[in-house]
Amino acid sequence: MAGRKKPLVVISRKLPDAIETRMRELFDARLNVEDRPLTQPELVAAVKEADVLVPTVTDRIDASLIAQAGENLKLIANFGNGVDNIDVAAAAAKGIMVTNTPNVLTEDTADMTMALMLAVPRRLTEGAAMLSDDGKWAGWSPTWMLGRRIWGKRLGIVGMGRIGTAVARRAKAFGLSIHYHNRHRVAPATEDALEATYWDSLDQMLARMDIISVNCPSTPGTFHLLSARRLALLQPTAYVVNTARGDIIDEDALVTMLETGKLAGAGLDVFEHEPAVNPKLVRLAAKGKVVILPHMGSATIEGRIDMGEKVIINIRTFFDGHRPPDRVLPSRV
Repeated sequence: MAGRKKPLVVISRKLPDAIETRMRELFDARLNVEDRPLTQPELVAAVKEADVLVPTVTDRIDASLIAQAGENLKLIANFGNGVDNIDVAAAAAKGIMVTNTPNVLTEDTADMTMALMLAVPRRLTEGAAMLSDDGKWAGWSPTWMLGRRIWGKRLGIVGMGRIGTAVARRAKAFGLSIHYHNRHRVAPATEDALEATYWDSLDQMLARMDIISVNCPSTPGTFHLLSARRLALLQPTAYVVNTARGDIIDEDALVTMLETGKLAGAGLDVFEHEPAVNPKLVRLAAKGKVVILPHMGSATIEGRIDMGEKVIINIRTFFDGHRPPDRVLPSRV
């Protein structure tokens, strides 16, 4: 890009230092050193001026914002795997390309899914709190702090993409029987390696599982995929783990089932109205009925750097006159 004017790249949140430094070298990069979420007026000002906007999954880049974009804005390079925060169709209609950062968070998110799968039945946060809160531990007892064994249980994976498959690999090593529901059946070799059972009917799978792991993307078609009706199909001894997106589960219905003992527990890294967390979930967490985390599934240093490098590649490729490797097209759904 020597001899050419550097594109103005507005970055909505603070990124790892190594990524910000490289962006400053390559582009006219405007950083967010305070790591403060941009207000709506600030986002409007950014899209009016920038050549490239680098938002994160917490920035709502909707049709009304895109309509106010200036002529210079040609690329929205999302710092995130999902693009449910961006109206991709509105961007395409205005001639703005959208990219994302896929395939770099698979293992990190699968690790966190497995951690929650262990934490909830084995009551890990309750045990840790017992020692850190007041220290009133009387010592080991045969009947104290009993949880549930996960070895030999059935795991139902909702969404057998890269993350779902990575979860299945880990879960199989822990002795879980792998079941899954997906829009399309995975390759026979993958099924054989995981000894996985495919369910065309989500309802039938839910009714038979001990643990449900939600690993599908957030789309209009998956909104409240685990509805009140479907949650009611679960056994009262079942656990639900969600490290995908909060709106895939009807959170109010989930809370009601946990409060009334119709579910054994839940592990949630995402919430329907993030960053707001339902106060009822907080109270349930205090009672040990649920483990809640602040959207930490992909939060590793390595993962964030990998994401940033993908953003850089997408921007450079675009301004070199080629199609970025992670271009996102409008959904046909």
